[in-house]
Amino acid sequence: MSNRPKKNALMVLSGGMDSVTMLYEYASEIDFAVNFSYGSNHNERELQWARYHCEKLGIELIEIDLSFIGKHFHSSLLEGPDAIPEGEYDFDNMKSTVVPFRNGIMLAAAAGLAESHGLEVIMIANHAGDHALYPDCRQSFITSMAKAIEEGTYEGIRLKAPYTLFTKTDIAVRGKRLGIDYATTYSCYRGLEKHCGKCGTCRERRQALADAGIVDTTQYEEE
Repeated sequence: MSNRPKKNALMVLSGGMDSVTMLYEYASEIDFAVNFSYGSNHNERELQWARYHCEKLGIELIEIDLSFIGKHFHSSLLEGPDAIPEGEYDFDNMKSTVVPFRNGIMLAAAAGLAESHGLEVIMIANHAGDHALYPDCRQSFITSMAKAIEEGTYEGIRLKAPYTLFTKTDIAVRGKRLGIDYATTYSCYRGLEKHCGKCGTCRERRQALADAGIVDTTQYEEE
């Protein structure tokens, strides 16, 4: 009998550093991934890399349109590149980028998708650096959402968020061990062809790669 884990998980995959790292680390458990397009500045850039890595790993990718979010919700992340603030990845500077209850909506859709496909687990790559800024990335939210998903599905589907207490650097270190080329991921909230290098997510990305001892081959606009 094989000791390999059963492929019983669905993973929410954006195409950024965190979710791509999780895709590789847990590839043996992931039956398929799902990408949600909700009208953010960087959706298409991320989706490019989500497709790339799923094809590379032989994991099916389902793409779901949540464009109602972009049409009806308020966030600088939905309002074009010029709306994104420059500066550090902190609360005061980045609060405008919060998309209200984004993860809640995505996880609710993922729960229905998982149950429809007979899967037992949903995976999401939230991490500790998001906690102060994004309410739907915090451990308390994940715990509550996990309970709701378990109670709201016949099979008691489980929510798995193993990076919840990890820093961005912790994740980059794991990716380094896995041999991930982070130039094939996307982070910039402005959604430009090249990373702007100045917004909070670009700064966080650069710092995490540096702290993990990874040579940053990302293309930045300022270079």
